[in-house]
Amino acid sequence: MSPAPAGPDPRPLARAARLRPGARVAVVAPSGPVPAERLDAGLDLLRGWDLDPVVAPHVLDAHPRLGHLAGTDADRARDLQDAWLDPSVDAVLCARGGYGAHRMVDLLDWAAIRAAGPKAFVGYSDITVLHEAFALRAGFSTLHGPMIATEAFLKDAVTQDSLRTTLFDPGSATTIGLDTATALVPGRARGITYGGCVSLLAADLGTPGARTSARGGLLVVEDVGEEPYRIDGILTRLLRSGALDGVAGVACGSWEKCGPYDGVRAVLADRLAPLGVPVVEELGFGHGPTSLTVPLGLPAVLDAPADGGRCTLQYEVPALV
Repeated sequence: MSPAPAGPDPRPLARAARLRPGARVAVVAPSGPVPAERLDAGLDLLRGWDLDPVVAPHVLDAHPRLGHLAGTDADRARDLQDAWLDPSVDAVLCARGGYGAHRMVDLLDWAAIRAAGPKAFVGYSDITVLHEAFALRAGFSTLHGPMIATEAFLKDAVTQDSLRTTLFDPGSATTIGLDTATALVPGRARGITYGGCVSLLAADLGTPGARTSARGGLLVVEDVGEEPYRIDGILTRLLRSGALDGVAGVACGSWEKCGPYDGVRAVLADRLAPLGVPVVEELGFGHGPTSLTVPLGLPAVLDAPADGGRCTLQYEVPALV
């Protein structure tokens, strides 16, 4: 008999400390180029929260040949690693996603990062690659949340409040879910949250240290710009690889620019319902106009009432200590 797929330890991951007024936070750009005016606006918002943001040296760089990258792989990795190893930095916030984290994630010294201990780390989209690496290589929980040079963070008050509360008063941010959330597959499940942008989870398959099982996990997924047939292919690859084996439940966020939602819903139902676990749709995180902050690597209960009651993701512990 072949061995069961190796998966992460289903215990909660190490949590970072909550932020206090005056905390120093580093802003990094692990992926795509950052518009300077949006970065400035995001920094002003952070200062309004009584934070002390420090911009990493290469955040506004442009790769000399590849316009889709914010600087070279080595420089983007160095910015993130230096911020993490700097004891004066309390949190690391991503400026934006895009593409590029896959190119630099193996350049990071994960032993040194693990030795430095956990910090609040915030981002989504392409940053999914780093969320997975922090979980599987360092054992740290992270925050799937808005990046400071993105429209949702700059313009949406609910998005801002969700992140601010999670960072400063995490005990008040243990219940996640907008009123839009509904049960695609009713039920109730407990597990350790993980996930992010579903196309990045699929792209991570087979890479060094990648997740091979969902044993004990609550999967949170969303995406942007993927048509229903592409989402079908992405989910099918995850299913065929065994990467969803043992998943306890699935929480879906936004599917921005993925075509008419009826088509997306049909794919989600077709691919996820056979798992036989609760599935919630439109919970309120991801690339949509509102992007709630969702802690990753922590125990939570996904509640999808069959009677049409409110669907939520309820955390058993605060995101930060």
